[in-house]
Amino acid sequence: MRKIFYALTILSGIGCASTRISAKDNSTGYLNENMPASWNYSTSVTASEPPEDTDWWLNFDDLLLDSLIDEGLKNNYNVSMAVKRINVANIQVRQAMSGYYPTVGLSGAYNYSRNAGAISGSSVPSSTSSHFSLGAKMNWEIDLFGKIASQVKDKKSLLKVSKADFDGAMLSIAANIATYYMNMRTFQEKIFVTKEHLASQAKVVEIAKARFEAGLVSKLDVTQAESVYYSTEAQIPQLETSLNEAVNALAVLLGVYPDAIRPRLSAAFIPPQYRHLVATGIPADLLRRRPDIIAAEAQLESYATRIGIAKKDYLPNLSLEGTIGVAAHNAKDLFGKNSVEYSITPTLSWTLFDGFSRKYAVQEAKEQLEEGIDNYNLTVLTAVNEVDNAMSSYLASLQTMDSNSNGLKQSTESFDLSVSLYKQGLTPFTNVVDAQINTLTYANSLITARGDALVSLINLYKALGGSITAQ
Repeated sequence: MRKIFYALTILSGIGCASTRISAKDNSTGYLNENMPASWNYSTSVTASEPPEDTDWWLNFDDLLLDSLIDEGLKNNYNVSMAVKRINVANIQVRQAMSGYYPTVGLSGAYNYSRNAGAISGSSVPSSTSSHFSLGAKMNWEIDLFGKIASQVKDKKSLLKVSKADFDGAMLSIAANIATYYMNMRTFQEKIFVTKEHLASQAKVVEIAKARFEAGLVSKLDVTQAESVYYSTEAQIPQLETSLNEAVNALAVLLGVYPDAIRPRLSAAFIPPQYRHLVATGIPADLLRRRPDIIAAEAQLESYATRIGIAKKDYLPNLSLEGTIGVAAHNAKDLFGKNSVEYSITPTLSWTLFDGFSRKYAVQEAKEQLEEGIDNYNLTVLTAVNEVDNAMSSYLASLQTMDSNSNGLKQSTESFDLSVSLYKQGLTPFTNVVDAQINTLTYANSLITARGDALVSLINLYKALGGSITAQ
């Protein structure tokens, strides 16, 4: 059956472009020559030597993250269910292959019958007969036109779908674990930084109190200092709640209870690196390894095969039926020379009319294929969008980090100057308050941007189906 080519709508690196695919690619059976060769963005980020494509999380160089993902991939219930679906698909392939072989059965019986003599005449007496029998029966449907082979091919395509779904589950779970881990680290860092600022603000409160007690300023300075202090203190419970939720989410993904991993997660850590992971010019061809695209393509193969199966129902069926056994009136004569009986019945059957059932079956298979083509196109389009969004989000996060880093540097200097001038009575306390608020705001924004950059990288790996390397 001739191959069907699939329409594909794609996005370019920055703008949008709609194209249709109408040629065949020798490597995969589908062509995406109109897809952009790579995603090029203006960035100074340089690439490091990447790990294996499937172990993309090793890029973050975080041993705890590595161990968590390893545990999650072993214990997660979604992975376990995906493995069982692969086992079912394997069994279905073997079940379809059983159609190549004949069906053989054994039988044994004792028959006792009475024939009415009145059938022949009113004076004819009835007669009885009895006999024992043993035998074997064989039925074999010859795969004359390849229908069974097509059914096996269909099941093998569905096995590919199950394997791709398993890979997709593994990729999704690893990405979710990494995302919640980065979120957890972001909240931990925010709590640490907030407590540092809280200690600094406590010192400012003491300075304001000392100047008030010395009669140099009014109590307004003290209340303003304490207001900033308590406002900062109020942020900690919220951050701790968010941290706890991230830990609970990680526990679910790992298939354990939170207390089992909490001690490891509370240990000191070094924030993951994020500026050396992405190179400019990511090949768009990497999308072909995405599990959902592989699954959509395998599903299309299954739909195309089903059209062939439906059309083969128009052709005749050839089957071979045979029996062999022994029969005798007395059980002791079952294996005598005159007790053997057998029959061989080759049968060619051909359905000429079935109320158009086969016609509608072919139409149904064609509609399923059209639906599969639409799903394939949508899957690829979604993949391109996800890569584009992840890349732009990552680069935007880097720019935001640079801005917040500069802002934090200036606000920290402003805070130090304002406190020094306030001690000398050369500036109002409102300048100290503004500097305190701005410093904490920039610090939190910088941490948030760093977390966003890490999550964007995770989304990029997930969108590409692995590390950013050509296969």
